[in-house]
Amino acid sequence: MAEEKTKTTFLGYLTQLMDRFSGDKVIFLIALFLMLISVVSVFSSTPRLVDEGHGIDRVAIMVDQLKVVAIGFVLIFGLYFFGRQEWFRALSKLGFVVSLAMLTILVLNLNLGFVRASSINGARRILSIGGFQFHVYEYVKLFMIMYLGWALDTFKKGEFRWANRLSAKYEKLAFLGRDGWQKVLYIYLPILTVTLMVSAGSNSSALFIGGILILMVLIGGLEVKDVAIVGAILMLAFGAMFGAYKMGLLQDTRLGTLVSRITNDDDATMQVLLDSPRESADWLKARGKLDQPVGALLAIKEGGPLGKGIGNSTQKYQVPVIFGDYMFSFIVEETGLWGALILIILYFSLLARGTLVAKMCDNYYDKIIVSGLIILVTGQAFMHMCVNVHMPFVPQTGQTLPLVSHGTNAFIVFSVVFGILLSISKDARDNMARKQAELQAEAARSWTQDSTE
Repeated sequence: MAEEKTKTTFLGYLTQLMDRFSGDKVIFLIALFLMLISVVSVFSSTPRLVDEGHGIDRVAIMVDQLKVVAIGFVLIFGLYFFGRQEWFRALSKLGFVVSLAMLTILVLNLNLGFVRASSINGARRILSIGGFQFHVYEYVKLFMIMYLGWALDTFKKGEFRWANRLSAKYEKLAFLGRDGWQKVLYIYLPILTVTLMVSAGSNSSALFIGGILILMVLIGGLEVKDVAIVGAILMLAFGAMFGAYKMGLLQDTRLGTLVSRITNDDDATMQVLLDSPRESADWLKARGKLDQPVGALLAIKEGGPLGKGIGNSTQKYQVPVIFGDYMFSFIVEETGLWGALILIILYFSLLARGTLVAKMCDNYYDKIIVSGLIILVTGQAFMHMCVNVHMPFVPQTGQTLPLVSHGTNAFIVFSVVFGILLSISKDARDNMARKQAELQAEAARSWTQDSTE
């Protein structure tokens, strides 16, 4: 009777569910813990939204976050149960085309009626589609990683059909059949195009996306010298834009913002704050620049080893968007060093498990996709932390903490990422189990044969 009762408890159902779960259990639990941390943290860090007169209360904010988390769960389990490797690969080839279309609308500031470009903080980063807002750069990260996985896999197999057909049919286009040209057209040119187009709205996001894609190409096994050339071209392009900015050109672009974020000259800004009359334009501008970086550092310092306790943060009333771009500093303020260590361990564990899953995959496409997605999640997580602790030479840019920070678009994208990871990990574990069974069967046959002889 006692045993039967145990099976009907919540813990018993959860245990049975985990036993039947064929995907990577560690990755699933990491996603679950991050989502739980998100619910608690967002609820505790959002009174500023109410104070700024948004017309909503904390319950409404909590309900909104719970809806986003619920959508995230549906996406994760939907992709886990119904996702197929061949579907992912078929859709991946469209990643660059879709990214290019979205970025073109943004860069040209087009209004196509149903789809139009919108601005946020003076930068065009949003597409309004049928009344819904989509943060383009969040989706471009995912789409380009998926596309690059397809391109690297297709290049390795020599299956760029259009290039091969054109090179065979037209003598003047014979160069399209060469490996070097195919790498340029299908891999390097898309990376350069997307990175430069993203830089029109956010230089820091462009550097982050370009860095992830280049690292993914290196992991994919292409020649280092080719990747170095692409990296050099990107650096020269940014260097040329920076030089033009210093010469007085491109003053209306985001380059000035990037320069100020990299230099992090808070001492000069503080001096302006001290020297300017209170509530003057210069005073307000200087204070606005210091609210986030200085407030984040204060939150971390005040948190100390043990933290102030859940709900006792004071910097959440001072730091704008602490529930998004500065979530790590808020968590440290309330939970202290232990909270920081838990987050770091979770993301490092994800990196380790992702590496293991990639090794278990018997398909090159799966390996490269898992590697790229893991780099995206962990890279953004640690960049978010570096921004929060004001690490030198790291731009003070807005990057959410994956599956923790408030932000519908980012949360949905990372839910899709985890869903794809779990779907591929399921196939990888099945492949590994099949290989082990084959090895055991072969060993048994060898042992039987030896015994007979």
